[in-house]
Amino acid sequence: MRTGLAYTSARILLLVISVVLLYLAGARGILLLALAFVISALASYVLLSRQRDVLAGALNRRLGRVTAKATEFRQRIDDGAAAEDEDADASGEAVPRG
Repeated sequence: MRTGLAYTSARILLLVISVVLLYLAGARGILLLALAFVISALASYVLLSRQRDVLAGALNRRLGRVTAKATEFRQRIDDGAAAEDEDADASGEAVPRG
């Protein structure tokens, strides 16, 4: 979470710096905002690539843990269903499928 906060803060800081510099250069209104977003996006692409890689790695690790937990949970459900089917077959009950 800290990496995401640091990356987002750096992006916002670049946007603010872009707005201030463009304002001092004479840009106003919608042109100021449009240019500030474009310039800050280009600057963050270049200047924040290392932070973006760290953030992507953290998100991939987190997604891997969630995927592993979901797979384990799905396996436990399948095992429980198979055991239930075996118990029903052993007692001679009809097992509803669906």
